[in-house]
Amino acid sequence: MAGKLSKVNLNDYKPLRDVIFDTLREAIIVGELKPGQRLMEVQLAEKMGVSRTPVREAIRKLELEGLVEMLPRKGAHVAELSVKDIMDVLEVRATLDGLATSLAATRISEDEKKELRHILDQFINCVEKENLQGSIKKDVEFHDVIYRSSRNDKLIQISNNLREQVQRFRVVYIKDYSSSKELIREHTEIYEAIIAGDPETAMRVAQRHIKNQEESIIRSLKKKHSEAGK
Repeated sequence: MAGKLSKVNLNDYKPLRDVIFDTLREAIIVGELKPGQRLMEVQLAEKMGVSRTPVREAIRKLELEGLVEMLPRKGAHVAELSVKDIMDVLEVRATLDGLATSLAATRISEDEKKELRHILDQFINCVEKENLQGSIKKDVEFHDVIYRSSRNDKLIQISNNLREQVQRFRVVYIKDYSSSKELIREHTEIYEAIIAGDPETAMRVAQRHIKNQEESIIRSLKKKHSEAGK
């Protein structure tokens, strides 16, 4: 039931309940625990080698984050990805990313320019090799440098509040390697606009990148729903 979940590291420096929470959240975000999948406390506890109590606590916390939903007479399930959820989250992210990228175009340091180029090269390499985890990691790092370069702490804080939801959508998007050329082109356009010190173009290409992401995720979601209905 719980896919590749395995026994957790009980020697971790964090409290057990936090380790369980982080483990389950990561499994949901990367799609190991799939939308609609039932979360059974006993089976999860057995797989992770812990008692039911920290698992129950983690599930309740995940419900508060919107990653888990409690269904009447059916118990806890991984929250479904709805088209409305995707549109709401990415509509906000498009605005935030557009602002962050435009600010970065005028505020980025020389060292950050080099760092961004290095991460972009690594991202391209991962995408071309169809390395999903590497692609996701470098995509996160790429955008983190841009937000840091904006020099706007409040903007970074607001973006972090959406981080887990955005990450879940990011996995769905990057998994679709039919769009690999577009992924590379869009990241390169964002980088070039920042390096050129062109805030207007930087904002435009960043927002278009998110819009394309939204359309790709919705297509993927509708396709899965259609296949499930067959």
